[in-house]
Amino acid sequence: MLEPSSQTPNYIISPTTPPAPPSPPPPPAPTPTKSNQFLSLISNRPTLRVTSEFDSDTRVFFHKVSCKLFDDLAKLKLSFVNNVKREISEPLLALTSKHLSIHYDPEEQNALIKSSFDVGPKLHFKAAHDVKAKRGEVSMIANLADPGYAVELSSPVPYVGLPKATIRFPTGEVTLEEREEEEEVPRKVLINGILRGPILNGIGAAHYTDEELKLRYAYKDGALSFIPSISLPSNAVSCAFKRRFSPADKLSYWYNFDSNCWSAVYKHTYGKDYKFKAGYDSEVRLGWASLWVGEENGKAKTAPMKMKVQFMLQVPQDDIKSSALMFRVKKRWDIL
Repeated sequence: MLEPSSQTPNYIISPTTPPAPPSPPPPPAPTPTKSNQFLSLISNRPTLRVTSEFDSDTRVFFHKVSCKLFDDLAKLKLSFVNNVKREISEPLLALTSKHLSIHYDPEEQNALIKSSFDVGPKLHFKAAHDVKAKRGEVSMIANLADPGYAVELSSPVPYVGLPKATIRFPTGEVTLEEREEEEEVPRKVLINGILRGPILNGIGAAHYTDEELKLRYAYKDGALSFIPSISLPSNAVSCAFKRRFSPADKLSYWYNFDSNCWSAVYKHTYGKDYKFKAGYDSEVRLGWASLWVGEENGKAKTAPMKMKVQFMLQVPQDDIKSSALMFRVKKRWDIL
């Protein structure tokens, strides 16, 4: 039998591919020069944040300068005031971190030191000390097994009387505190607390403090809120009413049956950054209107151009000629 020929298609052998040449070694890293080290130092420096606020009513400038240090582990802040006489106050110094904060007032030559940290998985420690007054407070908070339950013990330093105890639970809290109301009267233990829970398709709350009980009921749905309240033993009754006509329009009304005083506020929002409010307060007989640029309770960094502006017009009912237009501006700069 003849051997198969090397030219037979079923027995063709593919040519061997030559091995790829080895890749060249990477170039050596450039030796850092003084200029490169200087540029690296500049690029890694902390960002300075400057916030300035002006109030036309007091004609005072409030300034804050802050920066983050040690890879955002701490924050340093300086705040000072520039008054109408162009006098600049001594800056207040604040150094804050996750577990420690120090606030120093050079004018008072006083420092307030606060610290907090976790002692264990469910145990938290807090302390505060006023250097000039030579007093402070220490607290220990224990979170119990069930969520929403905690016990807090706090005591002043130097020690005076029994520690203050607070027991928290999902529907409220109770506080026991020893107080000395008069010098020659023995100290007594006072009980304060708050209890809240669902009732009659709403939320009811009872707040007891300084021997006064305040009962409050709140009913809310998508467009209406009704909030009556009463204080005992004074029997002072008040009622709040809120009506939302649309996502951008809201009216609030409050009336005190004891003093016959009332107030009303209308609010209209234009998107996220613009808000118009107008109201009247019968107790001070004053009408007012305000326009906000930027979120009212937000920060300047979220406002357009990082600037919050408020214009307010106050019109006294008894003297319209003394109406006043005021404004407040808050601006933030980021200096790299």
